[in-house]
Amino acid sequence: MKAIVSRILVLALVASAGAAAVLAQDAPSARDEALRNFSDAADKAVRLAEAIPADKYGWRPGEGVRSVSEVLMHLAAGNFNIPRRLGAQIPAGIEVGRDFDKSQTEKAKVVEILKMSVDHVKKAYAAVDDAEKTSPWFGGRQASMREIMFFIASHNHEHLGQLIAYARVGGVTPPWTEEAAQRQQQQPAKRP
Repeated sequence: MKAIVSRILVLALVASAGAAAVLAQDAPSARDEALRNFSDAADKAVRLAEAIPADKYGWRPGEGVRSVSEVLMHLAAGNFNIPRRLGAQIPAGIEVGRDFDKSQTEKAKVVEILKMSVDHVKKAYAAVDDAEKTSPWFGGRQASMREIMFFIASHNHEHLGQLIAYARVGGVTPPWTEEAAQRQQQQPAKRP
């Protein structure tokens, strides 16, 4: 009887170890999860930047608050600057200084810079080979590459929310919201 129980336990351990290995292979890496999170916000920010009319780029909700173009340029500045902590260098020709957010107000140029910054982050994420490696971070502490990647994604989500509010006040519906409404209208009505 002990021999049978021992064999069953050994088989169970082997099976669970095999299952754990399969699950580990299928689990996305921290880099992949951070990239997916970043891409969701950044790609929507680009789409919203394209949807907001050029004459709204100077609008701001109040004195001392960033305008539409300044929010977009601030977002781009973060996308160029923060990946330095991941080991990425700011692309040649981009000078991210103190007033970078005020350096461009023309819609076409702002959208171009934002797109460049999004591509820059995606390349920086692709180069991360160890999400546990650390880099100097705010407050003089060390942060893991994973934390930095998720911080960049969070920064993009934060300002995407701000841009959605700006757009809606200006009468612009986010493109993905319009698309969802159109898909819903095209579906046949459900019967009770």
